[in-house]
Amino acid sequence: MIEVKDLCFSRTDGDSKHNILNQLNLSVPAAQHLALLGDSGSGKTTFLHILAGLLQADSGSVNVNNQELTQLNDKQLALYRRKIGLIFQQYQLLDCLTVKQNILFQHKLNYAGKAATEFDSLVDSLGLSQKLNALPHQLSGGEQQRVGIARALLNKPQIIFADEPTGNLDQTRSHQVVELLTKLCKAREINLVMVTHSQQLTDYFDQVKVLRDGLFD
Repeated sequence: MIEVKDLCFSRTDGDSKHNILNQLNLSVPAAQHLALLGDSGSGKTTFLHILAGLLQADSGSVNVNNQELTQLNDKQLALYRRKIGLIFQQYQLLDCLTVKQNILFQHKLNYAGKAATEFDSLVDSLGLSQKLNALPHQLSGGEQQRVGIARALLNKPQIIFADEPTGNLDQTRSHQVVELLTKLCKAREINLVMVTHSQQLTDYFDQVKVLRDGLFD
């Protein structure tokens, strides 16, 4: 679950201070899915990065799965980030590794020596079973994003943060990827927060928030 109260974040440019997020409040119950909409520069990616422990808020409370992120030090935030799933617009695959190696990469870092028991069923559900020995450049954009989804899910997170995961895909592939992602997260009772520009993709989500000028509409 996610509970955000009176969250503020600003950036300083020389002598000027720019308020990016202003007194945001949000509640996302366990296992629910949130779509975060907004124009470029609205603060939605900044907000997602704060939830993911990649940025620190100026003030307010950010509680994710009973961890108050504003009270964690750098080491504790690093441990927190190992327990969540991250999916990016730029697929962040390692070009020199095969699909299988890319999917297993984070799991091996987090669970050294432990078998990935869900690997076979996960890659099958994502339609990647025949692509495991391929390199990223041999895949379509949709296939590369499915590799990113598999990598995030294999880590068995309680929550996944996805930043414009369909930004490089056409409309058909965007719907396919989001439908598959939300279906898999529902089956595993995983919270999902996804930043998107597309109003059309919000039908797959339990809750939709629109950020405008640092505030929720």
